[in-house]
Amino acid sequence: MNQHLTWGAAWRIARRDLNARFRGLRLLLVCIFLGTAALAAIGTLTAAIERELANRGQELLGGDLEVEVWQRDLSDEEKAALSEYGEISGGTRMQAMASTPDAAAPIELKAVDAKWPLYGTLTLKDGRSVGTPTAGEAWLGQGALDRLDIAVGDRFRVGTAELVAAGVIDNEPDRLSEGFQLGPTVIVAEEYPLRAGLIAPGTLYESKYRVAFSGTDDPADVAEALEARLPNAGFDFRTRDRASPGADRFVRNMSDFLTLVGLAALVIAGIGIGGGVASYLDARRNSIATLKVLGASSRDIVRIYGLQVGAAALVGSIAGIATGVLVTPLLGAALQGLLPVETGFVIEPAPLALAAAYGLLVAFAFAATPLLRARAFPAMALMRARVTPLARDWRALAWTGAGIAAICALALLTTSQPMLSGGFLIGAGGALIALALIGLAIRIAAKRAPRTTNPLLRAAVANLHRPGAPTGALVTALGFGLAAFVLLAAIQSAIDGNIQQRVPREAPDYFVLDIPRDGESDFRALVTGLDPNASIRTVPALRGSVLAYGSKGKMTRVADLKEIPEGAWVLRGERGLTYSDTLPPGNSLVEGEWWNEGYDGEPLVSVEADFARAIDLKPGDYLTIGVLGIERDVRVANLRVIDWESMGFNYALVFSSNAISDAPHNLAATIELSDKSVSGELLRQMVARFPSSSMIEIGQVLVEARTILEQVGAATLAAASVAVLAGLAVLMGAIAAARASRTYDTVVLRVLGASRRQVLGMQLAEYGLLALLLAVVALALGSTLAWFVIIELFEFDWLPNWRQVLGVLGIGLVLVLGFALGGSLPLLKAKPAQALREL
Repeated sequence: MNQHLTWGAAWRIARRDLNARFRGLRLLLVCIFLGTAALAAIGTLTAAIERELANRGQELLGGDLEVEVWQRDLSDEEKAALSEYGEISGGTRMQAMASTPDAAAPIELKAVDAKWPLYGTLTLKDGRSVGTPTAGEAWLGQGALDRLDIAVGDRFRVGTAELVAAGVIDNEPDRLSEGFQLGPTVIVAEEYPLRAGLIAPGTLYESKYRVAFSGTDDPADVAEALEARLPNAGFDFRTRDRASPGADRFVRNMSDFLTLVGLAALVIAGIGIGGGVASYLDARRNSIATLKVLGASSRDIVRIYGLQVGAAALVGSIAGIATGVLVTPLLGAALQGLLPVETGFVIEPAPLALAAAYGLLVAFAFAATPLLRARAFPAMALMRARVTPLARDWRALAWTGAGIAAICALALLTTSQPMLSGGFLIGAGGALIALALIGLAIRIAAKRAPRTTNPLLRAAVANLHRPGAPTGALVTALGFGLAAFVLLAAIQSAIDGNIQQRVPREAPDYFVLDIPRDGESDFRALVTGLDPNASIRTVPALRGSVLAYGSKGKMTRVADLKEIPEGAWVLRGERGLTYSDTLPPGNSLVEGEWWNEGYDGEPLVSVEADFARAIDLKPGDYLTIGVLGIERDVRVANLRVIDWESMGFNYALVFSSNAISDAPHNLAATIELSDKSVSGELLRQMVARFPSSSMIEIGQVLVEARTILEQVGAATLAAASVAVLAGLAVLMGAIAAARASRTYDTVVLRVLGASRRQVLGMQLAEYGLLALLLAVVALALGSTLAWFVIIELFEFDWLPNWRQVLGVLGIGLVLVLGFALGGSLPLLKAKPAQALREL
């Protein structure tokens, strides 16, 4: 041929040679399918949630701007300032107790005015769309009716007044912005808490006011203007674009994790693609040589087989995108109630296009090397390739490097966390290099190892270093495949550890809020009268905010900060405050000294050590705090470490009593019962004796927390399974590719008299040696990545079950040997005469 084949002619040849079931290219197709499906599902789900948070921000927040303040209502001046920007709606949030003559239950009381909700609609389970309940009525969450054992129309009591259960809440428009729920919701009219005697000086309650802007003001600018106008108000602001910071943070963390899973699946898929295409072209070497003998140019070869690879990659990408769209509702269902997720199918063009681009780029990058190697050698070299392996073509590797660079650039340009993705890509690259070096070391060690007298073991060791041995590909595939098993087991067991071990173990039975200071002895008598061995701890409970910090004469105002420093969470809005003459239980001093009992000098404060380091605060420095609108200066006396795993009272700021004890406040308490059977009677007597106090049942809170963690675990398990499936596909592909290259060796051994058992034993010995050597590498690689996910992304404790992790790794080793045995069985069926003629 004097001319190159046209693309049309090349496609006709490629199509005739391409098996309708993609025989030989199935590994490529499966790897592209898994990687693309993972990225399509991840991108679609994340984009859908972010779109919901953005589009429904006003409804989720209940306004364009929300102002929160503790233990007081807004003044007329503050309400007037808010009204300048639009219509306002206010109300109260607090913990309370609901009761009937026969039952009592902790609830979350939500008092709202007649304008609520400014956005969205409250719907009841009977189909009604309603607003604020009338005086004397309430809308209840189903959990409240269940705990009180009442039905719609029945009466119950909250505080000193009665209510009628007028309807059951089905959809509460601003539920997500209200935060973690410590009891079922009961919605009442604005004036009810005061009428029922629930609000008094020192009561822990929160006033929330939402604004529906009448103009086009930017919520962030309005918040900044209000903070400058009312600097001592102690407002905590939330805007429609940050309706639920907790949800935003969770979405970001989950998105980061899922992106890492997608990138991991792509890395593993790339390895499989390279091996699969190399094996496919190796099986087609006679066809390639024949085409070259008939005059086909090297460019023609690349076009023909590049079209075949491209067709398989395109089919795999399309199937992956379709599967990703189909799977998204399942992932959404796993996160239902935790995040605003649409229940139906969601089509997000941008993430789907990105997933397809990744899939095709990965196919190009990892298929380039075997394609270009086939292009660069003459026909006779290709025909001798089985007994004389082809040399490396470094120009082909350059094309692969360019493709990988394009993948990395795309990942960094499209991620919201470039440092995270960049670090992962660097780590993945380092892991690939490490595995390549391990593969080289194994070959060198096998070559230099002393000859054993066992012929099967001697042949297995020889297979690791002989010319053309696929040891490098097998090491990479086994390393990543087994690491995927370890990753999945470590993440899942660590999440289970957080669910089962830490949270329930150290929790009291009840938290009690708003115990009058003069009623502490009566409260203790009530509890110990029912359970003499009950453990009770009481502390003063106040709310306040840090307004400034630093050394005397050089204070930094929090309102002047452009951004809160990392780790300085105490500076965000109002926080719980307490005072004590003694070091709280579970705390330990790391710097400074505690004040003496009855101390009456300069007001002091003890600061949590991590927070102090975040803002460079030292003993001798000062804090300015705002309590009920009054500024107070206190000197830092010491720094301490807190055992946050305890679910008792843990305060970042603990004051000397003369610093804040004059502010109106009540007591909070924890109760640990030795006799759980008195719980019901305790709740009923608490309601009767302390109607303005509220109890939080920790068991119910733990159920909520456990449910959330289980949802996270289910989504994590589903996502991480993609990496495991990709690893399994690559393992099977690598073993299949190795099998194809060993047909000649097996036939020769059979001709020389080797039995089937000996051939199988040699294969199992070879793979067993590799798997055992790489198990340690996989354990280190998988557990390191799992640690990063658990600690850095989810901010959980690192509590893996190592017995479970090692057990899963053992299952992986058994699977490897099973695949090796299964992959070796076809070798035993090869007919020597036919195989030698084909070779």
